[in-house]
Amino acid sequence: MKIHMISLGCDKNRVDSEKMLSNLLEKYPGSELTDDPADADIAVINTCSFIGDAKEESINTILEMGEYKENGKLQKLIVAGCLVERYKDQIRKEMPEVDEVMGVKDYVEKLDVQLARVADSDNYTSYLKIAEGCDKYCTYCIIPSLRGHYRSVPMEHLLDEAKQLAENGTKELILVAQETTLYGVDLYHKKALPELLNKLSEIDGIEWIRILYCYPEEITDELIETIRDNKKVVNYLDIPIQHASDNILKNMHRRTRQAELKERIAALRKAIPDIALRTTLITGFPGETDEDFEILKDFVKEMRFDRLGAFPYSQEEGTAASEMDGQVPEKIKLQRQDEIMRIQQTIAFEKAKEQIGRDLRVIVMGYDPENNMYITRSYMDNPDIDSVVYVDAGEYNNKLSGDMIDCHIVDTDGYDLIGERI
Repeated sequence: MKIHMISLGCDKNRVDSEKMLSNLLEKYPGSELTDDPADADIAVINTCSFIGDAKEESINTILEMGEYKENGKLQKLIVAGCLVERYKDQIRKEMPEVDEVMGVKDYVEKLDVQLARVADSDNYTSYLKIAEGCDKYCTYCIIPSLRGHYRSVPMEHLLDEAKQLAENGTKELILVAQETTLYGVDLYHKKALPELLNKLSEIDGIEWIRILYCYPEEITDELIETIRDNKKVVNYLDIPIQHASDNILKNMHRRTRQAELKERIAALRKAIPDIALRTTLITGFPGETDEDFEILKDFVKEMRFDRLGAFPYSQEEGTAASEMDGQVPEKIKLQRQDEIMRIQQTIAFEKAKEQIGRDLRVIVMGYDPENNMYITRSYMDNPDIDSVVYVDAGEYNNKLSGDMIDCHIVDTDGYDLIGERI
């Protein structure tokens, strides 16, 4: 049997997908993976339904794979993930091409303590899902109802999984969860992320550890000190703040206000001057006035985040925000998103130029033979969403993806950096 996997949505889904593949290969001995859906006997789609665009992508992907089943060799179509958790009955009723459905709650508890994974991409970078679910109940978010309460994965399982990943070639571990900063509170009655980071850093072969999805109110001084002092934990933190107007933050049911956001950001930058901070923002949340948006713009200009993404609010059924008064027209949401991103582009280009003259250790992602350049990432860059560093390969162009090299930054290309080998 040939198996084709499509993983949509977040990095947490990617981890689940890699573990699903391992299960399928065990279930069908002698099977192999294929990137070509036309060549597949079995197709698995791990869906996302976080916002409207994600739902649409998931539905279109199911319909597309249904065509292969009707007109090609595809024998079995399995659909899993958040879309199924949310619309299981509708999928069964309205999509006869689907043979099997599995909601998140049908499998996630078993997958979270499963060690075996089949990497669906370069294995020098791997995601490690350290917890499942969320207890924050932000008013715009459907995740708690889909994935349940916050549950940390036991530390011994994570360490065993990370050791296995390292043995298979992983050099960079990226820690993910709906919220990484609360890791351990349910199992160990304390925030155990610093302890986990220190133990992961003892694993041979792991050179970089990156932390995503840190809620600002849960960033402790102990965590800041661990990032500062542990040489394997890169000076990078993803802090999704969503907004800066106290009025909007309150209506979002966020636990911080602007003054607290500024305090935590200042504490991080004081302790770790070269830390790269990424955030995400929502524009057009219900009730967002022109004044609220001006507050957000001023905050972005003042904070000068190294990396930033802005997304228009998505009115999701089943969330408290979907029933709120003051829904903002789609046109205004998009205009505000564009304005934030134009402000951030100026900041990002300026921040890139500030790196000229700096020496950086980077991880090789690929090689451009036409220009004899390595395509790499620095500690400031999360894969797929952040910038890259182009490094002149010179005469020594025999490095492989996953290799670490040192470079001297000599120029920029918009968001990206240009370096020379040291």
